[in-house]
Amino acid sequence: MEHEKGGMDYYDSMLHSTRVLAWLALSLASLPALSQTPAAPAASAPAAGGAEAPLRSRLTARLMYELLLSELTFDEGNGQAGSAYMLNAARRTGEESLFRRATEMAIQSRSGPAAVEATRAWRQAHPDSADASRYELQVLIVLGRVAESESPLRAVLNSLPAADKVSFITALPALYQRVPDKNEAAQAIERGLAEALKTPALAPAAWTTIGRMRLQAGDQAGALSAATLGQDADAHSEWPALLALQLLAGAGEAQAEPLIRRHLASPAAKPEVQIGYARALAELGRPVDAHAQLSALTQRLPRYPDGWLVQGALYADERQDAQAEQALQRYLDLSREQADEPGADGGAGRNQAQLALARIAERRGDYATAEKLLAAVDSPDQMLTVQTRRANLLARQGRIEEARQAIQSVPEQQPEDARLKLLAEAQLLRDHGQAQLAYQLLSNELKRNPDDDGLLYDAAMAAERIDRMDEMERLLRRVIELKPNAAHAHNALGYSLADRGVRLTEAKTLIEKAVQLSPDDGYIQDSLGWVEFRLGRPREARRILEAAYKKRPDAEIAAHLGEVLWTLGEREAAHAMWREGLRLDPVNDTLVKTLKRLQVAP
Repeated sequence: MEHEKGGMDYYDSMLHSTRVLAWLALSLASLPALSQTPAAPAASAPAAGGAEAPLRSRLTARLMYELLLSELTFDEGNGQAGSAYMLNAARRTGEESLFRRATEMAIQSRSGPAAVEATRAWRQAHPDSADASRYELQVLIVLGRVAESESPLRAVLNSLPAADKVSFITALPALYQRVPDKNEAAQAIERGLAEALKTPALAPAAWTTIGRMRLQAGDQAGALSAATLGQDADAHSEWPALLALQLLAGAGEAQAEPLIRRHLASPAAKPEVQIGYARALAELGRPVDAHAQLSALTQRLPRYPDGWLVQGALYADERQDAQAEQALQRYLDLSREQADEPGADGGAGRNQAQLALARIAERRGDYATAEKLLAAVDSPDQMLTVQTRRANLLARQGRIEEARQAIQSVPEQQPEDARLKLLAEAQLLRDHGQAQLAYQLLSNELKRNPDDDGLLYDAAMAAERIDRMDEMERLLRRVIELKPNAAHAHNALGYSLADRGVRLTEAKTLIEKAVQLSPDDGYIQDSLGWVEFRLGRPREARRILEAAYKKRPDAEIAAHLGEVLWTLGEREAAHAMWREGLRLDPVNDTLVKTLKRLQVAP
């Protein structure tokens, strides 16, 4: 046995040496100057600026030994020493490929100081090397030495061709995204882009990046100021308008809207900005303004597919199905015509359109067409969505077990997929008269994952459907305990109390907390209006509910607003509102129960 063991060691050693020699051969292949040029004089004239030019010599025995020693040391697990040997060879020869190899060794061995030393030596030997500056910038950011990143940032920018500078500038927020100290990152970038701010072609992008970094640091006013300065530098540039859009949609900054409109008034207005603006308006509860933007876009650029796609999706959300189908079909026609053109969406938009059209077909009871549209969706990432929609089709036809099987059959590619499938199945059961079974499924899973806030919330909704109100309240309070900023949990608990007419003061407090956490949510505004109605303030309830319905046309909000109008004696207005609610969703449970309780047939 000892003899066999010794033989195996010898064999492993031979393989190890072969690998190292192969690596060495690759290193030598990258050194044509070392192997082909004559030896440099012992002393050479200083280069411009007083620095000596790197020595160029033949591949000497000493250099070959250093390279071999470096690779052997690195392969044996001592990456820092291997990098040091390689860096020493790089410094003596001035060969850039050796500096790169020394840097890569240090990075792979997770030796931050060695990586910084290698990149800085590389930059000193090759001050015009974009790769050297880029490596140093990335190493410093990973190490959290953000204040030192200003110089390599500026060096990378200066080394890039003019056509690539804007792309680099706008990519900086993503590069610095994981830096813990956002203020320090914002200041480093602002210093690094100081010269770009003085260059007309770069100033809009530079101000936009500075604004995004300020926004990451929580400086909303500073971000707005940066967007304004960027647009002042060039009103035609889309970059400041995109920052303004981020401020409007993500931070609710109303003062950013004039910047967006100013860009859209330009002949060079980008359609992407107008689409983003329309989406933001819809999310802010301004559907009329959103439609106005989309109509203007489709008139200005009738062959721009995405304008029709977003318009169709908005109509579909509002259940204006005829207009939605027309816009979505126009998108699909243009998408097919332009499939081979540069910039085509590669199918993502077509999948979105087909899913929306399938929902419309389902709503009108055309299950065969809905199934055909779902079958046309070709995306592994959308498989669960497709199967969930298919399951709803089956459940509507009373085929509940087939519906469950459709969801269960989706392959699980990620650990999270099993959870998503369970939630989808539970919602299917809850929505189709099987709330008890949904509650049981979720309760069983909660035994394994008791602190999963998503499972807790869905279990609470199932408990409410089976009239287990104490259990619903317990589950929702657990969600709030785990996630104090969970607006949906505050809202659901407050609405439940208000709808039953109990503990109304507490209900209002819960809903007001939800409003504070999510002020633009139309459904939460609906809850606030409903608790005001339960508190005996119908006129205040009307004001809130009318705003909520304008923001989010929905059958349940229509049910509540109609009842408030009915109580105020405005019977015709109540009938009109209920009819509109039935158009949006003729089987909405709240609306159907309201009409039955009031004995009304609108």
